[in-house]
Amino acid sequence: MIPSTQIKGESTTINIGKVVCIGRNYFDHVKELGNEVPDKPVLFIKPSTSVIHDGEQIHIPDISQDCHHEIELAVLIGKVGKNVTEAEAMDLVIGYAVAIDLTLRDVQSIQKSKGLPWEIAKGFDTSCPLSDFVPAQKVVDPHNLNMTLWVNDEMRQNGSTSLMMRRIPEIISEASQFFTLLPGDVLLTGTPAGVSQVKSGDSIKAFIEDVGELIVSVK
Repeated sequence: MIPSTQIKGESTTINIGKVVCIGRNYFDHVKELGNEVPDKPVLFIKPSTSVIHDGEQIHIPDISQDCHHEIELAVLIGKVGKNVTEAEAMDLVIGYAVAIDLTLRDVQSIQKSKGLPWEIAKGFDTSCPLSDFVPAQKVVDPHNLNMTLWVNDEMRQNGSTSLMMRRIPEIISEASQFFTLLPGDVLLTGTPAGVSQVKSGDSIKAFIEDVGELIVSVK
């Protein structure tokens, strides 16, 4: 079954395509993981099969003992874009949602240490919980939104999209140089500091101002 989503207030169902993500886009998050600030955007892709929705369950693969949560603002693409300029980029955006980028941190570290790709740590099934999207015009400034994440009622992340090092037009433009963006594609824009482990039985609640709320659990 192809994962799908809706824009709040609209009846049309949108099939989700690829999920293009940017890593290391908030300085404090880069610092907390001991990484270097990249001189170019760090892009990777989650498949559409990674998507789950509000109220659904995360399944952590048995190969990992250290799965981390990362709250992110998600951007929904509404038309085809290739080699898009930053000036044109926001014309592609039709909606925003709350996303949680789940990472198998131990698996990612092992893969990186061996010089191997780490898609399995980022793109596994259920690794991309998404709320429904709100229309883009309802969000006055996507670069000035408070964002918070709780695990079992304990606040773990509390930041703002104003702390992005690379803003949405740059992310869209850069991504479109390598991947043709199609209607239904989703972009994740990075996470602030505070990422930490989730485990079986945990409940996760993520909230982004003017966008909405997302609640999922870990099986």
